[in-house]
Parts: sequence; C-alpha cells; structure tokens
Amino acid sequence: MAGWRHMTGARIARRAATAGAIALLGGALAADGPDGARILPRTEAEAARVAAITALPTDFAAPWAFEANQGGAGTVRRRDDREAFSLPQGNLDFAQRADFAVGNGLFERLWVTAPASTIASDGLGPLYNVRSCQDCHIKDGRGHAPVGPQDDAGSLVVRLGQPLDVDAARGEIEAYLGAAPDPVYGHQFSDASVPGIAAEGHVRVEWEEAESVALAGGGTASLRRPVWSLEDLAYGPLSPDTRISPRVAPQMIGLGLVEAIPEADILALADPEDADGDGISGRPNIVWSPEHDAPMLGRFGVRATTPTLRQQAADAFHADIGLASPLRPDPWGDCTEAQTACRAAPHGADPAQGGFEVSGESLDLVTFYTRNLAVPARASVDDSAVLRGRELFYGAGCPACHRPTFVTDRIEGEPERSFQLIWPYSDFLLHDMGPGLADELPAGQATGAEWRTPPLWGLGLVRQVSPEAGFLHDGRARSLEEAILWHGGEGLAARGAFASMGPQDRAALLAFLESL
Repeated sequence: MAGWRHMTGARIARRAATAGAIALLGGALAADGPDGARILPRTEAEAARVAAITALPTDFAAPWAFEANQGGAGTVRRRDDREAFSLPQGNLDFAQRADFAVGNGLFERLWVTAPASTIASDGLGPLYNVRSCQDCHIKDGRGHAPVGPQDDAGSLVVRLGQPLDVDAARGEIEAYLGAAPDPVYGHQFSDASVPGIAAEGHVRVEWEEAESVALAGGGTASLRRPVWSLEDLAYGPLSPDTRISPRVAPQMIGLGLVEAIPEADILALADPEDADGDGISGRPNIVWSPEHDAPMLGRFGVRATTPTLRQQAADAFHADIGLASPLRPDPWGDCTEAQTACRAAPHGADPAQGGFEVSGESLDLVTFYTRNLAVPARASVDDSAVLRGRELFYGAGCPACHRPTFVTDRIEGEPERSFQLIWPYSDFLLHDMGPGLADELPAGQATGAEWRTPPLWGLGLVRQVSPEAGFLHDGRARSLEEAILWHGGEGLAARGAFASMGPQDRAALLAFLESL
C-alpha cells in the first residue's frame, strides 16, 4: 500500500477506474466480440492447445511451425511492389471478395463539397484534413511527417486536447475521456477547408538533434526530435492549456484479426503494478464505446483509444474528412460552437443516406474492407542471420511487450478469422515509453507518456509500400534502428541490450525485423 500513498490523485483514480472497468467487461458484452458478433466459447481441449502453441519458445535453432503465416489461414504471398498491404485475406469467399472490392472503392472515394450532383460523394468538411481515406493511408501503408516546406503531410494528423483533472466523483462516461477539446479548434487540427470557410492553419515541423547514442563496436546513431508548431491560426490562438499530439497514419493490415483476439487473452498480459518485477507494467486502456454504450477494451490507435473497427472508421470519417455517419452524426465534423460559419455551411446529409453523409451500409462496407486487409507472409524464415536475430530479439526481452502470438476467438458466421494462430508481435497494452516520446496529451486512461505496443507484422514492407514512411507514432524515426533507440521508460532495458550488441548481432536483429 505504500506505493499507493505516493501516487497522485489522478493516478489513483485512473487505476481505480481501470480496475472497475475490467470487472465490467465480463458483463453485458461477454458473449459478444468487439463488433457484436457472437463468440463461441473454447472447449477445455482447445484452451490447452492454445496455451501450448502460444507459449514463448525456448528452441531457436530452426523456424517454428506456422511462423511464416503471420496472418493465419488468411496470409497472402509477400509481394515486391507497393500493393503488398492492399490484398484481401486469402481465405475470403467470392461474395466476401465482392464486398471487399466495394469497400475498397469507398475507401478510395474522393469526397466533394456539398451540395453536389451526387448525394453519394458530397458533404466534405467544412473543415478537414484529407478528401479520402486513401489520402491518409496511402496504399494502405504508413504515413510520414512533413519532409519539406511544400509537403502538406496529409498522412499526419494533429490531435488537440486539454488534460482533465481525474476525479473519482465524476460521471461514469467522463472517467474515460482523459482530455477535453480545445474550446475553439476542437479535438483535431484541420489544415484544409471548403471554399468560404477558413482552414484552421498549417502544421510545421523543425528537426533538431536529440541524442547521439554510442553503439558497441565503435559506431554511433543520431536521433532527431521533432519540434511541432501550428501556424497561421485562423481562429485566434490555441488555449494555453491545449496540448498537441501529432500522429502518422499506421498501416492497415491484420486489423480484423486484432479485433478477434480474445479480450481475456490481452487482459491476462496486463501487469500494471509490475508484480513480476521485470520492469514492464503494461495495462489496458479501457474506453467508453458510444456504439455499445459500455466500457470496452481499446485495441486500435496509437494509445488504444478505439475498441472496434466500425467506430474507428466512423471517427476517421468525422475528424479527418468532416463526414457524418450513424456513429458520428454531426454533419459539421469537428467544428466547434465557436466556429459558427463552419457549423452553418451546407452539408451532405440526405434522407437517401439515412440522414447522414456516410450511410450505415457504406460504413459497414468500409469496415469490412479494413477488417480484411491481409497480412503478408514472412520472408527468409530459415535464413541464418534472421534466425540469429530472432534469438537476439527474444533474448533482449522484446516479447515482454511485443508478444509474438495469439489465437483468435471462434466467431459465429466468420470462419475466415476464427481460431487463427496469428503473429502480430504486440500485447496491445499501454506502456510508459519515457519522457523522450511523451507529448503531455492524455487519451482515455492513457497518460501522455503511454503508447500502445504497435504490431510488427509487415515491418519489412513499410518502406516498399510507402517510401517516405517514418517509424514511431509521429514518424520521427528514419530507420528501425532509430525506432529501437528511442525506447525509454519500460523499453529502456531493451534499448540498452540492442545498443550493447556488436555490429553483426545488431544487423541480425534488424534482419529479423525486416523479415516480418
């Protein structure tokens, strides 16, 4: 109890809310998955099989069974072009592939200003960042920070917020918010707008030398730090209490499989008080679901703030493109009450679309598309350097956060993602990554220093799909080596292990990561 006495009131309330929400997760939604689909319980024999096949390995001499099929039975061949992240899961049937294609068309659709000649594509903005989902997730891959003064970095967004004082006496829903919007600029900075409405401004970044890291063998690695600014503000200054959090778009592969991981399997990995003393204290982000009107496990986003892919799609339509859907019905997107011209501008909501700009059917098709983007097969699983790198990865303790395997739930009516052995290399929990990566903007119950462990599958194809892509949440890392060396906090020991490896071993570990 001594540790609790030294916590701030905010931390006590946050942990109490987390504990209470975890207990609630066994309630009304226990028989359903995140998307509302019915989950079929595992038999004792199946549970034993899962425990055996997902146990951390001890033999590193040869490739492991099924290791090459990172995405289970839906894994697709590893392409050598920019389409590597854009394929449907290999186990979809003919009708599902048709729905996937229609969803892809909606994902790529360019939205236009209302009113327009077609109700299916109008309603853009009035404030927005991009005109299509594909503009942000180019080729379904990672985004990048601005690379020059002429780069508008459409694949990067800047979240805004004011940290809230966590008070245990606040209402149930409010306990999951973490931050309030800027009173004028809202939750997200919009650097584009329709004619007649002023865009909020422009995002700028300057790069400065952060640290030169000494590496075993005599080399050094230089880390750069972004210094962000919001310029040409059209609606006055930001509130002095507002914090900013730039994030680049992640790659889209394997999301439906992540959604199908049993909630209990992720929660079982949580160790918020570091009871085992390994320096790793991952914890879940329990968030409020407006779709299910209940607390749920956050799985998606850099801080695990979103519980389902349908909500993620609705949130992106709303904040990034300014479109109303059944889950985000405001036709003005993220415009605040202070932005009166924006709220009064024409919108594209139409009875033929269910009273929205993105109909429920369209939202479901985009969700189906994002749910079924396939994970490519591993490369070079039997290469000697890759095998050596894999052993070093495990020896450095990386799987404490980058958990290699899960087996997905049995989902009624969805055999394509049911009971699949998958290799995402993530625990999907929050971890404190130290002051170097902190941005002071809480998200849900995540502090400004906590980030969800990102999956590593597809890592070796990121630059093939998106040549300018950067690594980490804001794209600051220009290489996988830099990404590792930015690890602080709970990742500090792994960073130290990597830096102390000789050049050949570091190259082998990077070869393993590139094989994913």
